[in-house]
Amino acid sequence: MSVEDTSSDQVWLLHVDGSSTTQGSGAGIVITSPQGEDLKFAIKFDFKASNNETGYEALVIGMRMAHEAGSRHFLTYSDSQLIVKQVEGTYEANEESMI
Repeated sequence: MSVEDTSSDQVWLLHVDGSSTTQGSGAGIVITSPQGEDLKFAIKFDFKASNNETGYEALVIGMRMAHEAGSRHFLTYSDSQLIVKQVEGTYEANEESMI
């Protein structure tokens, strides 16, 4: 599933995924430039979080990192249907932490 930001001509790709287990939580982020260069990141969070919360953290961090890398137009991919649908406005957040 994807969410599109259409603010410029060059398209970057942003892939995000969050994960939470009893051992901890974190995120994986891959930013692909228009020239095909991949920037890969693994982030370990220092706080407890649900899978949905880690997905949102991955999305926000990934968007900031893509912006810092020079992206002004990007497609964002996530395997979380909940996050994609909430960003698109199709689903409404119920939990305070998801709003």
